[in-house]
Amino acid sequence: MSRFSQFGNDLYSGKRSFDIVGRRTLFYVVSLVLLGLSLFGLLGKGLNFGIEFRGGTELRVSQVQEMTDYESRAQEVVQAPVDGGTTAVTRIGDDTVRVQTGEMTSPEAEALRAELAEEFEVPVSAVTSSLVGPSWGESVTTRALIALGVFLLLVTVVLTLYFHTWKMAAAALVALLHDVVFTVGVYALLGIEVSPASVIGFLTILGYSIYDTIVVFDKVKENTDHAMDTRRSTYAEAANTAVNQTFVRSINTSVVALLPVAVILLVGVTIIGPGTLVDLAWALFIGIAVGTYSSVFVATPLLVHLRQGELDIRKHDAGVRKRRQRAESRSGRGEATAEAMATTPTVDGPSDPEPAAVGAAAPPAEEGTRATTAGRQLHPYAQRGPRNQPRRKRRG
Repeated sequence: MSRFSQFGNDLYSGKRSFDIVGRRTLFYVVSLVLLGLSLFGLLGKGLNFGIEFRGGTELRVSQVQEMTDYESRAQEVVQAPVDGGTTAVTRIGDDTVRVQTGEMTSPEAEALRAELAEEFEVPVSAVTSSLVGPSWGESVTTRALIALGVFLLLVTVVLTLYFHTWKMAAAALVALLHDVVFTVGVYALLGIEVSPASVIGFLTILGYSIYDTIVVFDKVKENTDHAMDTRRSTYAEAANTAVNQTFVRSINTSVVALLPVAVILLVGVTIIGPGTLVDLAWALFIGIAVGTYSSVFVATPLLVHLRQGELDIRKHDAGVRKRRQRAESRSGRGEATAEAMATTPTVDGPSDPEPAAVGAAAPPAEEGTRATTAGRQLHPYAQRGPRNQPRRKRRG
């Protein structure tokens, strides 16, 4: 755990960095592949709508003592009165069998109750039936679509006003649609039943995804504004730094959110059986996972892609590159000068034909001239030095 914390500190300080923005083409391709699979599932297999959307009759047999081959036993009983209808048999908990089939009249439902009670050896009162019309599911779908439209409109307005650019709102909305399409596509590919609880889950993951995206965008805005003021990094570099600084935080938030959802999903599938909790957990688990990916690898790279064509951003990036080129040029000249000075022999001036006598005083330097030491000229005062000056007597 300490290593992961150190990894997060290194990403935040810049000691380590992933070039997420620079490799955005790779992540675009990954997203397109995921969306392609989702569309294949939606258009090819289609969604497995629950009885609330397609309508039909639901019967529940409780107090069942013998659950062996419950599915085939229920299918044999149901297929006779509902010829050609689609029947789904699932187990709920330890002693309940749920049967969903096509629409039936009241006499047919009562007859089927008696046959199921006889098959599973329970009293008729332990078998309940309910008729579900498709109009209820259509009403839920219509209201969900209205809520989705209002949500997207409000998100667009709020993000545009907060970040002072509509392009951040556009990038966030693309990430949202990416998450919804992928989640619904997984439902189609895996054949997971779509119920009203699933629709609620779809709307819930929108809030989570936009929350994570706004956190990343807030750091992007902070870093890019600082970069525009200091002119030390380009817009793309500042945005990439922001993504790295929020990378570990996004992972931690997702793990904390996924753990309880995974527990609910596991318990629901293995113990409780199909129901509202399982339908909701499937949507949340898939949506939170893909929402974390889109906030980091889709939203910010797309934002940089949209804003790099702006005149101010282009001028800023060009100025940063020119400044770096000048710094590199000065650094190169400085290194060349230092190397030349290191290889050039020291010249102290013309040598006397005869060596000076030991103890003889050095001739004073002429006014206006500069002596040389190790190839560098010194001022006469620096040559004489303050130590060679006579000390003044202190007055008593």
